[in-house]
Amino acid sequence: MSNGSPTALLLNAGHALDHLFLLIFATAVAAIAAEWGMAWQDLMPYTVGAFVMFGLGSLPAGRLGDLWGRRAMMIVFFLGMGLSGLLVAFAKGTWSLAAALTLMGVFASIYHPVGIPMLVQNTRTPGFTIGLNGLAGNLGIAVAAILTGFLVKYFGWRTAFAVPGLLALVFGGLFALLAPGEHLAPAKRPQKHVELPPSVMARVLLVMTLAAISSSLIFNFTTNGNGRLLAERLAGLVDDPATLGVLLAVVYTIASLAQLVVGRLIDRFPLKWIYLPIAGSQVVLFAIASQATGWPLYAAMLAFMVFVFGAIPFIDAMIVQYVDDRMRSRVSGMRLAVSFGVSSLAVYLLGPTVKAAGFTTLLVVMAFISASTTIFVAFLPGRLPSHRPEAAPVTAG
Repeated sequence: MSNGSPTALLLNAGHALDHLFLLIFATAVAAIAAEWGMAWQDLMPYTVGAFVMFGLGSLPAGRLGDLWGRRAMMIVFFLGMGLSGLLVAFAKGTWSLAAALTLMGVFASIYHPVGIPMLVQNTRTPGFTIGLNGLAGNLGIAVAAILTGFLVKYFGWRTAFAVPGLLALVFGGLFALLAPGEHLAPAKRPQKHVELPPSVMARVLLVMTLAAISSSLIFNFTTNGNGRLLAERLAGLVDDPATLGVLLAVVYTIASLAQLVVGRLIDRFPLKWIYLPIAGSQVVLFAIASQATGWPLYAAMLAFMVFVFGAIPFIDAMIVQYVDDRMRSRVSGMRLAVSFGVSSLAVYLLGPTVKAAGFTTLLVVMAFISASTTIFVAFLPGRLPSHRPEAAPVTAG
């Protein structure tokens, strides 16, 4: 699939919407809490259902993507996200809000195990395609910060959910019209993949799962906590919510570009030797950020987010290199169910952790998690293929 085709453009837009929806709440939580007479830290646990289902829902979503069809599942994704966004906008209290967010998590879980395998199923440059897709997803995070800040300030937090909800419905209609039909579900297509030795595959799957868990924890801690971290450590320098949203959007936009660079490198060099320095750099940068305030903190945040976003393409690239297209959605769904299911604890613990121990402790914890990722990646096989597995046999050592 060409990166410039209408289907590819809509798939990338879907990734942007997926991340945008999941982070609207993190940006709007202060306004919602103020309206309902609560502290924002006490409101954060009500969103845990969304992130739990974002992980657990990946398992059935991936299975349906392979056995039923990826095009049909993506239509369900767009329409479901749109409708659930409108339900959140009409929530009347904490539990109706939690229920609507959880439903949103169910539909949001479809994208990663279905949309990314659909995007890369015929590409000869999977690293760059995944990097471009990751850029689109993280631009969705940037848009969530700036758009939500703007809408909350001028129109209220409910509008911040309603506007993307309507946009998702429009995209769903366009996808149904423009995406070509599937003659065969992926699971029914001929096998092309050259299988790895069982011992190598077991090692790769173990590293993939452990690294996915730790990197997902980092991703959720940062993207859900950065807004409040900036608000706390830039207090007195920048206090306007819309301006803070712009500053956060700048961080995410610049950091997202790292994925294009990493994507190109993945297509040319072994995964292990690109992933190791990226994970290791996070350790140092989180430690520095834990002690910084004011504009130095902002600079440190920009630096650590470059490496957090730069690490995103690796797990999907491993799946493309090692798993046949007939079952990529199912394998992706299984690893997402584990990693996102565990990392949903990050969202649940974010408010209580910051309330009890502060952001300094949280940043130190993230440095230790990044160190764990570095250790996991060190166990990847030393020689990994830098080309599509369909093209030639794989050797590993």
